[in-house]
Amino acid sequence: MEAPLAALGAEGGSVSSRVVELGARAGGPCGHDVLCTEQISKSFAGVQALHRVDFDLRHGEVHALMGENGAGKSTLMKILAGVHTSYDGDIRIAGRTVSFSDVRDAENAGVAIIHQELNLVPELSVAENIFLGREPLIGGVLIDRRRLVRAAERLLARLGVSIASETRIAGLRVGEQQLVEIAKALSLNARILIMDEPTSALSSSECDTLFKIVRQLASEGVAIIYTSHRIEEVLELADRVTVLRDGRRVMTAPIGELSRRAIISAMVGREVIANERGMTAQDGADVLSVRNLTLDTLGPHGWRRTLHGVTFELKTGEILGIGGLLGSGRTEILESIFGVAKGWRDGTVAIDGSVVEINSPADAYQLGVALVSEDRKERGLHLTASICDNVALPSIGALSRFGLRSFAGERALAIDMIRRLSIRCTGVGQEAAALSGGNQQKVVIGKWLATDPRILLLDEPTRGIDIGAKQEIYRLIFDLAAQGLGIIVVTSEMPELLLLSDRILVMCEGRQTGILARENATQETVMRLAAPGMAAWSQEAAS
Repeated sequence: MEAPLAALGAEGGSVSSRVVELGARAGGPCGHDVLCTEQISKSFAGVQALHRVDFDLRHGEVHALMGENGAGKSTLMKILAGVHTSYDGDIRIAGRTVSFSDVRDAENAGVAIIHQELNLVPELSVAENIFLGREPLIGGVLIDRRRLVRAAERLLARLGVSIASETRIAGLRVGEQQLVEIAKALSLNARILIMDEPTSALSSSECDTLFKIVRQLASEGVAIIYTSHRIEEVLELADRVTVLRDGRRVMTAPIGELSRRAIISAMVGREVIANERGMTAQDGADVLSVRNLTLDTLGPHGWRRTLHGVTFELKTGEILGIGGLLGSGRTEILESIFGVAKGWRDGTVAIDGSVVEINSPADAYQLGVALVSEDRKERGLHLTASICDNVALPSIGALSRFGLRSFAGERALAIDMIRRLSIRCTGVGQEAAALSGGNQQKVVIGKWLATDPRILLLDEPTRGIDIGAKQEIYRLIFDLAAQGLGIIVVTSEMPELLLLSDRILVMCEGRQTGILARENATQETVMRLAAPGMAAWSQEAAS
């Protein structure tokens, strides 16, 4: 336990000496690489996930690993991290062939992974999660809680995170939990750090903090494998890029030799052109009207006001974006409308001009309101159920006849959604847990589209989805709006917010600070309104 605490927690020491030594000892076919793979192949039930993939990583390097969902990125990372232990080919660390029997074996060799899907214990504190299984002990028997808390606080401070180390994980939002995962990985004193979509749930300011940490670790000699679907951040952060497509390595190149277009072309094997909204909502009728929406929630320090009198309208066929930093109240707006927000709520919600009471998802469903939540693993899917069961779940009542389930109807519904959303799977009976992250997200969207909603609430709809899949989701959103759906989109990606939205409602610290028309919305304007300390005001910026 002493080494991880001393290295990054208790003493804040550097790991560079260990990595430099590792690089100096390297030899053999891998040269001076900290890590390399040779001819790695892996298949699942006869499906080839990786085919003879070579990959190398140098000390102090940020090496981006990119590709569409299903390209083989996750499989390669899990092999390197000791999750998958059966494969063909060789892995070398410091020139020596290694074979990990499990994740702990890889961690002992200095390899740590930050998974995209969170792996925390909700009922334990932040500090307890960071050092779970590696707690400092008094006399080898009792947990030294004071030392544990101090070590966790130093790690969080290093990340620039203002989360109390004794806060329960269950009380944190997804983005905050992701930061705890990062702190947990750093506590392992890793000299090879694998980061799987680490910014997928982070705000812009938190991304900036993370980038500083990544650069700092790289300067100390830590070798970092970084996967992301956000090409802009890869161009900013990476030293080299490797692209996988259909389980094969198709490109490795220094970042200075690459453009955004070149990376996309390598990933998808074709040119991808950004969507442009052909027609935006004009003066349609208000399908949704929210007046003075207020929400008080109970946290570790008592009650606090999470939403302060939010007011807006959503028109038929309109896409309303909600922007703001993490914790600004964006998600709470959607959850309040859908009837799942925890706490005391005030204000009114009207649909087609009539005030309604939505106190549960069942109420929302009856009124034609659907919510695609940001956390598909915990709230969007039954991972052990099939695609068919997941898609059909909200519609079982409508499909049933005389109290009996219509399995044929459920199957037809699932097949239709697989086709419409281009879900990559082996069939409607495939278990949701076996799908890639992007395809899992498509199943979540599909199950709510199957209810034929009039109002669609999308919370981070493209989180963890690759470039090609994002294009498909964008087209789907545009098509649904053209068919008359009112759509509200919460997204942390500024280009996505500006691309999708007819208008943008900006939130800051629980207050709306502006509503911008599409033609008046710029990244600078949105960020100015979203900045902490911005005075609460509401101004319609449409011309």
